[in-house]
Amino acid sequence: MPLIHDTAHAFVPYPDAPVPHAATGPLSGLCFAAKDLFDVAGYPTGGGQPFVLAMSGIKTQTAPAVQHLLDAGARFVGKTVTDELAFSMNGNNAHFGAPINGAAPDRISGGSSSGSASAVSSRLCDFALGSDTGGSVRAPANHCGLYGIRPSHGRISLEGVLDLAPSLDTCGYFARDVETFARVSDVLLGADAMPLSEKIRLLKPTDIWALLGAEALQAQTEPLARVEAALGKANACAVVLDDIDTMYWQFRYLQGREAWMVNGPLIERFCPPLGPGVAERFDWSSKVTDAQLASATVYRERFKKHLADLLGKDGVLVMPTVPDIAPLTMESGEQLESYRNRSIQMLCIAGLSGFPQISMPLGQRLGAPLGLSLLGPLGSDASLVKLAQRIAR
Repeated sequence: MPLIHDTAHAFVPYPDAPVPHAATGPLSGLCFAAKDLFDVAGYPTGGGQPFVLAMSGIKTQTAPAVQHLLDAGARFVGKTVTDELAFSMNGNNAHFGAPINGAAPDRISGGSSSGSASAVSSRLCDFALGSDTGGSVRAPANHCGLYGIRPSHGRISLEGVLDLAPSLDTCGYFARDVETFARVSDVLLGADAMPLSEKIRLLKPTDIWALLGAEALQAQTEPLARVEAALGKANACAVVLDDIDTMYWQFRYLQGREAWMVNGPLIERFCPPLGPGVAERFDWSSKVTDAQLASATVYRERFKKHLADLLGKDGVLVMPTVPDIAPLTMESGEQLESYRNRSIQMLCIAGLSGFPQISMPLGQRLGAPLGLSLLGPLGSDASLVKLAQRIAR
């Protein structure tokens, strides 16, 4: 039965609907939630936007990613709040509220998978599904002290899931502990076609680490040492292609143009009220030119080859997930937007390449969680999970 007492404001308050699950399976005894982009039979899919919710109707089919979990014995407990149309990273939906960060209640939960991260960090479920386009699993995982993955693009089905930017969208998930995370990974990821070897090359992208402030850099000292103790000394490398600004803007052009192609018709036809930040983001996206899109498309192919050559079949980057701990909820819109843009400079590496990245809750600063990430070659998802287990142990 779905949760009744939602102390974290993490769940969309839909009427309860029965969602059958297998009596036994590898996920028996675990309960989970799904971001309100995923179709679940018996529920509408609202996407964090009242007009989308009004047009949804009750779904009769369940998204395959959700169904795999049910078939594995996990129990569904509800649909979680998402940032509006999944186009934000602040975790504050103007229509449905701001889910509470269970690890640091005075700080934002992060978006757009805010409700899923909130529900897991607040111990309202064991794990939860989210989606990650520009960082919407990895950033909330950092903020809420969780394991979170952006898998290789296309690794987990997004059938029956609302789009934001299809060539960038992925299905990710959160868990509080690495063993639960690994159990879910076994079900959703399966085995790697070409697993990483036992002896990997751990790489430290100094151009990304240079983006950290002094306090955050100091707070990452012990987590990095812990990773190196488990996986070996990290060798310095450079991952940025051309320069940071170029990489950032090429990602933004791709995401913006696709987001407008997906949601522009709705916005132009119905003029739905959009929340702060989201409205400005879609307005900017509507102005991305064909020339900018063409340039970004060429850049993405160059970057993918650049990163593939750097990593080969055994290279793994160790890098900060985002620049720092979660911003305070009281910070201004301008401050939150600045943090978001700084975060995208780091998060766009996996987005542009389509390569998998796991954020691990290894550090803290000022009593708030701080994540450190592993990023591996395309298709190395399950191998990265095993590395995270080695580090945790």
